[in-house]
Formats: sequence, C-alpha cells, structure tokens
Amino acid sequence: METKAIYEATEYKNVKEIILNSAEKFNKKTAFTIKHKNKENVEYEDISYTRLLQDIYNLGTGFFNIGLKGKRVAVIGKNRYEWVLTHLTNLFGGIVSVPLDKDLQLEELENSLIRSKADAIVFDPKQAEFIKKIKENGKTNLTEYICMDKTEGYRYLYDLLEVGKEEINNGNKEFINYEIDENIMNILLFTSGTTSKSKGVMLSQKNIASNVYALQCVEDIRPTDTNIAFLPFHHVFGSTCIVWTIACGLRNVFPDGLRYIKQNMCEYKVTVFVGVPILIESMYKAIMKEIDKQGKTRKVKIATKISNFLLKFHIDIRRKLFKQVLDGLGGELRFVVSGGAPADAKILKGFSNFGIRTVQGYGLTETSPVIAGEDENHIRYGTVGIPMINVVLDIADKDENGIGEVRVKGPNVMLGYYEMPEETAKIIKDGWLYTGDLGYFDKDGYLTLTGRYKTMIVLKNGKKIFPEELETLVNRLELVQECMVFGMPDKEDKNDIKLSIKIVYNEEVVKEKYEGINEEELYKIIWEQIKKINTTFPRYKHIQNMILTKEELIKTTTKKVKRHEEMKKIQSKIN
Repeated sequence: METKAIYEATEYKNVKEIILNSAEKFNKKTAFTIKHKNKENVEYEDISYTRLLQDIYNLGTGFFNIGLKGKRVAVIGKNRYEWVLTHLTNLFGGIVSVPLDKDLQLEELENSLIRSKADAIVFDPKQAEFIKKIKENGKTNLTEYICMDKTEGYRYLYDLLEVGKEEINNGNKEFINYEIDENIMNILLFTSGTTSKSKGVMLSQKNIASNVYALQCVEDIRPTDTNIAFLPFHHVFGSTCIVWTIACGLRNVFPDGLRYIKQNMCEYKVTVFVGVPILIESMYKAIMKEIDKQGKTRKVKIATKISNFLLKFHIDIRRKLFKQVLDGLGGELRFVVSGGAPADAKILKGFSNFGIRTVQGYGLTETSPVIAGEDENHIRYGTVGIPMINVVLDIADKDENGIGEVRVKGPNVMLGYYEMPEETAKIIKDGWLYTGDLGYFDKDGYLTLTGRYKTMIVLKNGKKIFPEELETLVNRLELVQECMVFGMPDKEDKNDIKLSIKIVYNEEVVKEKYEGINEEELYKIIWEQIKKINTTFPRYKHIQNMILTKEELIKTTTKKVKRHEEMKKIQSKIN
C-alpha cells in the first residue's frame, strides 16, 4: 500500500528550520502556558512563539559564551518549559543534546553521563541531590552544572539567558547564525534497560524533521489545539511530539502529575492527548467506572448503538449524546494518539464511541520514532495502521502464516548505536533496520504486531507462541493488575516447555469486590478465568501453570517488564 498525504505539510531539513518557520507563522500565538504556584495563588504565563525563539537565541548565546559550542549538554527533569528550551537550544546550536531519564538511580545516571561524554548538564532541582554526589565523585566530563530553578551552588538557567541577551544586544550573532549539519549526531539518548545493556541511540536533525513531516501529513493536528505534554521528554516519542506540536502551531501545557491528569485536562481545556496505552486505558476505565457507579451503563450501551447506527448515514451525534462524559475530560478533548505499545482495541473503539478520534502508532527509539500509524482514513482496530509516508516497511523471513520480523528503511532511521559498531551491525543490514518485532501485513496493508522476536516461545513441535498475545487478554481481567507469560521446562519432558503465567492481582478490586477473601480462594477465582481464556485458543497455547502475587513485576523506568530479571526471580524460588 502506498501511503498518501491527507494534509499539506512542508518538509524541512532540520529542527531549526521548523522552529524558525513556526515563529514567523504563529508569532504572537501561545506556544506554552506555564503555571506558577505561589503560596497564596496560581498564576499562568503564556510564552508566545516569538518569545520561544528569542529565549532559544538568548540561552544559546549564553551557552556559547561559557564555552559549550561544539559540546554535549545533558538535560534531565520532569516535563517543563525549561526542558524543552534547553533541548531546542542544543539543536539550534549544533550542541549534542543528551536527554536523560529523571527516574535513573545515581549509579545509572552517572554511567550515562560518563558514556555520553557530556560536558554540561541542565537539571531540575529535584535531581540536585544526585547531581551534588556526581560532582563530588568527579568521574564525569562535566564542567558546567546548570539548574532550571535558582539553587545555591549552581548556575541558574535564566542568568545565562540574560548573559546571552546582553551579548546579542552587543552584536554577537554567532549562535543565531550557526549553520546546522542535519546529517550528523545531534541527539544521543539511551534505550530503556539497565545501564549495562542500554544502548546510546545516535539521531540526527534530519531523522527528527523527517518524522515530524510524516506526522503532519497524516494526522489532524490544528493550530487551535491545546496539547498536554504528558509523554516524558527523555523518550524520543515525547521529544519528537513536542517538535511536531510546535510545527503545527499548538499551545502546549504541562501536567501537574499522573494523579492530576483529569483535573489538568479540565483546567486547560485540552483538545489533544498523546500517551501510552497504560495511561489511555486507565483513563477509559475511570470513565466507565464512573458511568457504572451512576447506574448508567445500560443507557450508555443503548446510546452507543444508536449513535453508531446513525454514523452509517453520516449523522454524528456522539459529542452531543455523550457531553457529560466529555465534560469530565474538560469538554474539548477530540484527538487521542496512543503509542509505545499496542493498545487494547476495545478501549480505542470506546473512546471513538464517545466522539474522540483515537489512533495508534508504532515505532522505536531507533526510528525517531514513528514508522506506522493510523489516521482518519485508515483505522483498523487490532492493527498499528499503515506505513508512514516516507518509510518502507517489509516483513523478513516470513513463516507459513506470513509472520516475520518487521524491518524498515527511511530518513528517520538512526545513524547507529554510539560506540557500539557490532550492535549496530546486528540491527542494520543492507540498509534495513530490523526492529526485533514480529508481525504481518493483512491484504489491505495494515500492520499487525504479534510479539517480540526475543520473547517468542518455541515448543518442541515447532509451534510458536507470542506471550504478548495472551498477556493482552489476561490483562483485561478486572482482578489482574499486570502479568507475564513465560515458558518453563516441563518436568516430565525436559526438551519441552510448559506455558506459565505470573499474575499480579489488583489489590483495589480485591478490597472493593472480594473483601475478606484469602489468597488461595483468589487463586481459584483467577485460575477459572484463565481456563476460560484457554478455551479461545488452540491447545498448544493453553496456560498450564500460574503464579499469583501482589508484588509488582520488575520493570525498566519506561514501565516495560524486565523478563530476564523476572525469570531469574521465578527460577530462584522454584529451585
């Protein structure tokens, strides 16, 4: 299938060109709204597109003034304006930006700074304790420690803006006139995992700019929209999305935290939300729980059937019919993008039923990140959509069912892994990047993912099982918080595998609906539900053993289960 553009977009060579264009096109329009909390009241500050550009010029000139030209600047902290400003300033001045995960522990953070050869770090004061220890240890290349808020003992970010402003007023245009080479490494970020296993992904401005263009061509994002920047900026999906929203002229706001998402959506009248499936699913479940609590579940089901029937005749009454539901999310939410992992089709359809267009995309850190996605003309629940307009997707080494490894070519494919040529050679071969994801295309060109190459379980008879397929269904059970499907050697036949599952039960649901129940009784209830799921699969996919716990699974900071670590833990308890 050849993907065609739905919307007009201009393709720029680099991020600097994108920001310059937006500053000219949207000038006085608000790019960011910042909330300032004082003891007595809350104040809101609007940053225009013109001001954003001027702040970049001032900070960049300040950076050059303290010797950071041609250097590497790490940035760490929660999502906030100063994070975006630092990252964009790095890109404007050809400074290598090193986004770091704010949830890294001290040793991991220090290792990342050493491995990236960062010369300076811009940090949120919440990281000050770790930064102090890293400075005392003296193992890194860091010469400059710059804090986003005034903090004793460190340079203050806004003081550098003032220095830069004065330099520009005195005729210093070195930063402003800096010419970008969009083909070299300008971003170095680490994939999730333990530091010893994480890889430094080298991205160029061409990588990011090409992905922003592809998104603009197919997704309905408008200058009148307000986006809540929830995705962590140290994820390439989060940082690419913020460049995308700036390219489209949106207003961006920042959440106060996970617990306040709903409140913030009402506060800012959010229209666009980009998130990961776990968050989008929890939002939907909260909506449905409220509907159930009010005894309106049956009414909503009937209303959904009526509105879906009318849609066949191009009569759309969803937003009027479900106004009360939409008001609970601020009343303006119209577009949700899900990425990072396959989302539950039932939940995506559920949002659509309320009149909120919901699409999902698929990509990797190594592809800047989006390589496939749904758009208003291509929505097929259960798939991750069709290839983006400027990439080529292919399935390598297909089996008899057409399932194989997804591989990709395109301008958004990374330059390689930093100082890891052997690892780069494993993933990039003959111009193709091999994703490690398994999937297939249907007859209409929609991509369905079936699992990860590394997690695939192969039985003695050659049958293949994708744990993710089973986990998706089990995770839908009300009593299940999270789970992991794995293969354990069969005691009777050491050459074969017994399909097993580890389940973390949902303590809140147990308290609410099964008060006073013991774990043995809970085990029986959940096992009966697993047996029902088994009946929907062929015999070889049946789960035969279950471990039940309330202790959450070991995860990376991006909330992906560390299967290898979990397996070691399971085996130590069995042995």
